[in-house]
Amino acid sequence: MTTSTAYAVHQTARPTGFPAVSDFTLVRTPVPEPAPGTALVENLLLSVDPYHRGLMDGGEGGFELDTPLEGRSVGRVVASRDPGLSEGDLVFHRSGWRTHALVTLGVDGTRRLRDHQGVPLEAYLSILGGTGLTAYAALTRTAALREGEDLFVSAAAGGVGTATGHIARLLGARRIIGSAGSAAKVRHLTGALGFDAAFDYHDGPVGEQLAQAAPDGIDVYVDNVGGDHLEGAIDSLREYGRVAWVGAISMYNGDRSPAAPRNLFEVVHKSLRLEGVLVRNHTNLQDELEDFLVPHLRSGRVGTDTTVVQGIDHMAEAFLGMLRGDNLGKMLVRLTS
Repeated sequence: MTTSTAYAVHQTARPTGFPAVSDFTLVRTPVPEPAPGTALVENLLLSVDPYHRGLMDGGEGGFELDTPLEGRSVGRVVASRDPGLSEGDLVFHRSGWRTHALVTLGVDGTRRLRDHQGVPLEAYLSILGGTGLTAYAALTRTAALREGEDLFVSAAAGGVGTATGHIARLLGARRIIGSAGSAAKVRHLTGALGFDAAFDYHDGPVGEQLAQAAPDGIDVYVDNVGGDHLEGAIDSLREYGRVAWVGAISMYNGDRSPAAPRNLFEVVHKSLRLEGVLVRNHTNLQDELEDFLVPHLRSGRVGTDTTVVQGIDHMAEAFLGMLRGDNLGKMLVRLTS
């Protein structure tokens, strides 16, 4: 790819159930010129995230067909007519799924990244990015995890799940339990990431496996799955337990209105609290998150936990792989310049 040519991934068809590579097209265009008040960014790393799946169905707030998709990105300014951005600045923005973008500082989340020496670039789209911020907000604000409490996190080997495990350990959680979709991921959780217990949800009813892993119950559940995981967690939660509901992977490609957990009245009986987590409501925590985590990233106590796919031409495959759970940690796409 040359500096005179840009590439962008367009959605060209609405998925029916699980998306296919044929729903996307890689489009070649000239590199845009910055207008007054904008800067041209050459993207370095792109993020694919579970929330993209819902936007692909269209409707209010959804993706339009035959236009570049939106997504979190880290890039470097290569030309600027924005007085707040200079050539060479490293920026975060939301015009991803493309090699080049025009951005304006402070618009649509565009911000200059703090220069944390010794921190890998991947961290800015993983544990220091939206996934890490989601986990941090879920634990410190929504669930208000306290030192000595026990935590269960579903989809624990994914981006938000691994960040949740790291942050919970730093906050002083007593026991951390995770669910994942394969034996290899379970070994990764208990071996590489230091979870106290983990199980493969394919191996039996989630509620039964969770009860075996946490016979004395749990205090907090960070939910990335919904469905039977939420039902199982409600059974295991102690009185005054909290659920931070981040996502519902089990619903992304099928019925968006499944039956409620059969034990939902236990929310009343146990005085539980269930609250949703939208990361856009917690962007004010970004500096707090970085101040909290950067020393541990530099020391090596916390890793970036990423799976990196190379090339804009593999963007769709990376997205589908993330939905299938092929990744350990956050799924990213690295671009060649």
